[in-house]
Amino acid sequence: MNLLLQTTHSNLKAEIAVTGSKSETNRLLLLQALFPNVSLANTSNSDDSEVMQKALKGNEEIIDIHHAGTAMRFLTAYFAVQEGREVVLTGSARMHERPVKILVEALEQLGAKISYEKEVGYPPIRIRGQKITASKVTLAANVSSQYISALLLIAPKLENGLELVLEGEITSVPYIKMTLALLNDLDVKTSFEGNIIKVFPKQEVETKEMTVESDWSSASYFFSLAALSSQSSISLTSYKETSLQGDSALVDIYKKMGVETQFEGNKITLTKQKDFKFETINLELNNTPDIAQTIVVTCLGLGIGCHLTGLHTLKIKETDRLEALRIELTKLGANITVTNDSLTLIASNNINHNVKIATYNDHRMAMAFAPLALKVPIIIENAEVVSKSYPDFWEDMKKLGFIISETEV
Repeated sequence: MNLLLQTTHSNLKAEIAVTGSKSETNRLLLLQALFPNVSLANTSNSDDSEVMQKALKGNEEIIDIHHAGTAMRFLTAYFAVQEGREVVLTGSARMHERPVKILVEALEQLGAKISYEKEVGYPPIRIRGQKITASKVTLAANVSSQYISALLLIAPKLENGLELVLEGEITSVPYIKMTLALLNDLDVKTSFEGNIIKVFPKQEVETKEMTVESDWSSASYFFSLAALSSQSSISLTSYKETSLQGDSALVDIYKKMGVETQFEGNKITLTKQKDFKFETINLELNNTPDIAQTIVVTCLGLGIGCHLTGLHTLKIKETDRLEALRIELTKLGANITVTNDSLTLIASNNINHNVKIATYNDHRMAMAFAPLALKVPIIIENAEVVSKSYPDFWEDMKKLGFIISETEV
């Protein structure tokens, strides 16, 4: 499904309820599977979370998680400790290109039994669940935080808990802290000092309902819309001023692009500042790589340059996001260069009209480029890919007055 996005005005006003955080939901679904007396509210309705839930509740031997990278990492750890259970974890063609070797080797250090069905280091993988008594594992610190979180989430159920030693500079610290905070909410004792993380064993937790905060990554597209609008008052629920999600850094980042964020109860309201003086944006996004696509597209729309670093994990996402951004932004007329971990956009006021944006099976490509419709008509290919994290995205865009129509082009 290709969608043509247009708008007749750029004064944006609406109140939108954003689905629960995919990151929090997937962590809590795994913890709920380990501790069944935990109940959840405001969970994400994303494809990724539905796939995760189905896998945890089912009893099939072959589990297909499609494009869901988080599910692949978390479920690898989960099934490694399910004594007597044997499963094969598989996914889409792209998933078979996304490495899992680092996580598999860490689990094997603990005594897990995992083998590769095809290419060494990549899914599909066969997991034979074991009782694990080893409690110390070493991991490179600059790997995807999902590898680290996968190990931390199963740690309370390990007989002797877990001591995780991270070697080198740690990336995506907020996601690690989110995992530890959710464990702490269940009264699981943890510590994170220097490069050593400890999770202490806990076989039972008290009955508890946990409410998932709405997704800050999903909010990023509305920050972009507010920045590119002539005037805006966009209210989003449900958000906390003290969030566990690293992407809440959006508040400070978009202040540099003329967007003011007001917190009131569980709601945030985004307003565009009048007569804002824009400057080149320089950001280190080690802790928040998922919002890089949104930021660079906003800068293009505003006619300002940016230099973004700390993006090395983007090369192993749903697609090589850095290369995808280079290709698609170039189509729009942008002067952009990328390296293995950075991106530089030169300021320009020219944006090509009616460009067709390829999405590469990547939900964030579709949503990051959509706000440009405030500046030029734009076509999003395979627009249904948004269901991976935000199924209601196009309906919510319509609430803001966007004209969205299917096109054969």
